[in-house]
Amino acid sequence: RLQARVERMEQFQKEKEELDKGCRECKRKLAECQKKMKELEVLDPESGKGELEKLQAEAQQLKNEEKSWENKLEELKKKEKNMPWNVDTLSKDGFSKSVFNVKPEEKEETEEQKEKKHKTFVERYEKQIKHFGMLRRWDDSQKYLSDNPHLVCEETANYLVIWCIDLEVEEKHALMEQVAHQTIVMQFILELAKSLKVDPRACFRQFFTKIKTADQQYMEGFNDELEAFKERVRGRAKVRIEKAMKEYEEEERQKRLGPGGLDPVEVYESLPPELQKCFDVKDVQMLQDTISKMDPTVSIY
Repeated sequence: RLQARVERMEQFQKEKEELDKGCRECKRKLAECQKKMKELEVLDPESGKGELEKLQAEAQQLKNEEKSWENKLEELKKKEKNMPWNVDTLSKDGFSKSVFNVKPEEKEETEEQKEKKHKTFVERYEKQIKHFGMLRRWDDSQKYLSDNPHLVCEETANYLVIWCIDLEVEEKHALMEQVAHQTIVMQFILELAKSLKVDPRACFRQFFTKIKTADQQYMEGFNDELEAFKERVRGRAKVRIEKAMKEYEEEERQKRLGPGGLDPVEVYESLPPELQKCFDVKDVQMLQDTISKMDPTVSIY
């Protein structure tokens, strides 16, 4: 009977560990998906609609999976409560964790509310956010956030993302890379808070403790995310520059338009080389002679 009980407990523990692992992995994928969605909303709200819809569908599926994992875990916990007590179960430490500063469930904000909140926050703390973005050392960043804990929030992360794109557009590449580092620092803190279900201000010190004593795998994960983010910023900056160039060219074209809405530059480029030469040298007689020698159908066109 003892052997059977031990085997049942081992099987129960194994099942619990597998469910825990599955639930954590699902939460990790969901957090990663949500982070990509937020980045896309900030970086490219117009042309990234198709990709955003795809990510939203993926996030919904992951939420459903997360709910399923949590339901299975809840059922397993109920079974655990109904298990008979014995010397093995009584010896387990049921109070090995302490949870504090639990973040309350927040109501979903509308886009208008988010925009207003972001604008108000930036107007008030822009100088402080920029100061944080210029810091380099872990200790300096930790101390600055300790002195200004209100900066540990989504608004700071969003501002830093936009600033990175602005700097890349202005071709301030080295400064962009510096601010990008601080952007990923803030994003890692926010993800840690989400996984622990606590207010970000309550756990940013844990991030710095972890990153300063991090193993190679954790540092590689941080650096990989940083490089991927910088690449995305370069891509968005390129799109923004190309869009601005097209708008500028279209404005210049509108200014040039002549009778009938024709663009003289386009007309010139469509002419045969012998006619272009006439306009280049501004010789009216040469133009008349050249036209007289051309096929009438072509010259009339």
